[in-house]
Amino acid sequence: MKRIVVVGASAAGLAAAETLRREGYDGTLTLVGDEPHAPYDRPPLSKQILSGEWGTKQLPLRPYQVLDSLGLDLRLGVAATGLDTTDRTVRLADGSQVAYDGLIVATGVRPRRLPGEGAHVLRTLDDALALRGLLGPGRRLVVVGAGFLGAEAAAVAWKLGARVTLIEPAPVPLAQAVGHQVGGVLSRAHLEHGVDLRTGVSVSAVTEDGVLLDDGELVGADEILVAIGSLPNTDWLADSGLTVRDGLVCDEYCQAGQGVYGAGDVARWYNPLFGVSMRIEHRTNAAEQGMAAARNLLHPEARKPFAPVPYFWSDQYDMKIQAYGYLRGHDEVAVVDGDLAERRFVAAYRTGDRVTGALAVGMPPKAIRLWRQAVATGAAWREAVPTETTGAAVNEVA
Repeated sequence: MKRIVVVGASAAGLAAAETLRREGYDGTLTLVGDEPHAPYDRPPLSKQILSGEWGTKQLPLRPYQVLDSLGLDLRLGVAATGLDTTDRTVRLADGSQVAYDGLIVATGVRPRRLPGEGAHVLRTLDDALALRGLLGPGRRLVVVGAGFLGAEAAAVAWKLGARVTLIEPAPVPLAQAVGHQVGGVLSRAHLEHGVDLRTGVSVSAVTEDGVLLDDGELVGADEILVAIGSLPNTDWLADSGLTVRDGLVCDEYCQAGQGVYGAGDVARWYNPLFGVSMRIEHRTNAAEQGMAAARNLLHPEARKPFAPVPYFWSDQYDMKIQAYGYLRGHDEVAVVDGDLAERRFVAAYRTGDRVTGALAVGMPPKAIRLWRQAVATGAAWREAVPTETTGAAVNEVA
């Protein structure tokens, strides 16, 4: 291959580009990004950037001199608008086309929105900076969506002195992912910090005065943040012939088509470790998958399945949350260390007859690493989890 194009200039795309060079590829390497910024880290947007603890200089994934050393044909501030897999060309928003022998799609996701104008979303550096300047003592912020992103933003806004209302349609935030008991623990942290947490209610529209609930109530706000999930950036692939279904569909090698691989938030791939197709929106997975896709594209004769144990973390108030595995769709949760009431615990997750995940709150990293190994080896639930858990809560069966 003489020409490789990576579409998506963030964690997955940069990891792919660096891996290609590290593995010996010395041909033309084009990196396309729809933002004008050099590749930067996204998790700090809802934490250090939103709080003002970091400036923008701390956000780039690599210094410019390191990017220069990769010898990239860097196309920033221009989005991909189409893909012709027959002619092997990527169409860009500026009217140009880029030919490829190999292509890695790492275009990420975009936020879901609500009807109405004036609400903020939190996906890009510009999003975070725009909201940061509007938060402070006494300011009223409504956050729609109590997932990890919404919860982190709510915690930061509270710390800045804002009056925060957090609205979630589910009875227990995050219960579908982490279980009702763990979701309840995270919910109580908001209440204890004075956040007005409203569950089991939905927002129908954004207005200039606040958000309108389905029951007709208007919740007043100075600023509104919508954090109700995301959509994979696959519109530009509509006429490509590639399979798109809640992401770019890939096999266990991250391959989506002839000479085309996917990586990061946009990629839905078959993970043989869990035996399911999954799409993971976490920073660690993006980098690992970018590296895996690059190696498999460059060395097809030595391809390896991408079968990671996904990892994510979240910081909310004084809580450090860490999780390994695939928690969604679990059948049972058991507290195996610590105590839910003290917000210091490890919970293990069962799907079928095996351990498929673990989540820790307020515990040292070593407390959950053993459970990562259990997930990686497909440990049997009955052998790994004691009949009587050590925490204050009993097993929770979904």
